Amino acid sequence: MSHIKKLRESKGWTQSQLALKSRVSQSAISDIESGKRNPSFNVIKKIANALGVSVTELTDDEEQTA
Repeated sequence: MSHIKKLRESKGWTQSQLALKSRVSQSAISDIESGKRNPSFNVIKKIANALGVSVTELTDDEEQTA
């Protein structure tokens, strides 16, 4: 989910900072951003909340770029 990386970087956050704010491990965020892991809905929700976007915004952009 490269959109997560774009949003994270637009805030100037590292993966570790997003991990702390979302309560998702840094290794999971790394795997999600690189496409090695498909996150559960719960994880997507945590990341979206931390980034200040809706789940729909986070997932809709992924579908449009695929």
